[in-house]
Amino acid sequence: MSNAQGKLEELKKKVFFTFLLLVVYRLVAQIPVPGVDAQAISSYFAEAGGGSLFDLINTFSGGAFKRFSVLALGIMPYITTSIIFSLLGEVIPQIQELQEDSEGSKKIQKWTRYATVILCCIQGYSMAAVFETFVSPGGARVIPEPGMLFRIVTMITLAAGTMFLLWLGERITEFGLENGVSLIIFAGIAVELPSEVIQKITLFRNGEMGGLELLTFVAVIIVAFFVVAFIERAFRAVPVQYAKRVVNNRVYGGNQTLPMRVDTGGVMPPILASSLLAAPATFATFVPADSAFKPYFDTIQQSLAPGQLLFNILFATLIVYMTYFYAPIQFKTKKITEMLQKNNAFIPGIRPGDKTKEYLDTLLNRLSFFGALFLIVVCIVPSLITGAQTRFGGTSMLILVSVSVRVMMNVQSFMFADKYEMSYKSKGKYNGNNRRF
Repeated sequence: MSNAQGKLEELKKKVFFTFLLLVVYRLVAQIPVPGVDAQAISSYFAEAGGGSLFDLINTFSGGAFKRFSVLALGIMPYITTSIIFSLLGEVIPQIQELQEDSEGSKKIQKWTRYATVILCCIQGYSMAAVFETFVSPGGARVIPEPGMLFRIVTMITLAAGTMFLLWLGERITEFGLENGVSLIIFAGIAVELPSEVIQKITLFRNGEMGGLELLTFVAVIIVAFFVVAFIERAFRAVPVQYAKRVVNNRVYGGNQTLPMRVDTGGVMPPILASSLLAAPATFATFVPADSAFKPYFDTIQQSLAPGQLLFNILFATLIVYMTYFYAPIQFKTKKITEMLQKNNAFIPGIRPGDKTKEYLDTLLNRLSFFGALFLIVVCIVPSLITGAQTRFGGTSMLILVSVSVRVMMNVQSFMFADKYEMSYKSKGKYNGNNRRF
């Protein structure tokens, strides 16, 4: 009983610490970059259309981008550099060797931070230059005093804001409930949802949205939520036979399972697909109005607007491609095959070595197909049914549900780890390095 009470108190501290740092994050997100006219920028984005890369950045920055906050870049530069180093590890053997070594991993993390600072400086300077061109519908400039000084100050401020977010994420990871970066993205999306609800209610009260349309919208969101929650916890259990060994009169090894997630690629395929599709539409907004190419870019922008047929077709195609591209990075069949051989384990009916890798590759390809199909349904079908764009979109829903599921599983494993450990020890199926819940 005392052990359970001690764990409960520790869990309360973790929850309070996580909540406190997320509150700090949201407070800092309200601080604008020096030299910005807050009213003008609010008016500009209120009149601007959706469907650009700006909307994607704003979603993952928790609305900080459209306020031009010190956290406008969010945590995305760090995620981008992390993905880049993951991809480099697949093609450069030296980096892959560093990733597999504990000391090498620390070097990779240090290089990732340095690359993040460089990327933040480039994006911050570019963002400052872009915002200098914005003019509100009333004719007021978003940046009253543009110039090199403003660009340099903004570049330094935005880079510092991203690194501050990274520091917060590391503290949450170390002392909180879940991966800090994931929780920061989660909080940024979740905090924007109340405004979405208020907007729909306002449209209903003003007669711009019918009762049946509102009910359909709510029903689609609820169904999508449960579908995502179910798929995020679904996995293919691959049986693994470990060689039995006796240590101190206890039997270790025996039959275990290797879980392979259905949605192996996670949320990255729709994020990457959205970024690629939003880039042309965003670029089209900067083409001068008197340019001879302006009509062509306007046609591209309209065709690639969310909800259009061409957008949905390209979006679905890119999701499939990105899923098959990113899933092997997440689930490394070669590394897992080597790990099984090192631990004297094998899959029943499959020879160790190359045959095991081929078997796992086949399973991964099949799961990637169903994972891509699931992502297409979640990201495209809700908007087709409701006929409206919403912050409850597929990408946002995936992040919200997946992070929530992981937090609940972490709490469960933290509170009941001893119970599961004793249970598996008594059955002779427990391996101290591989807990199953």
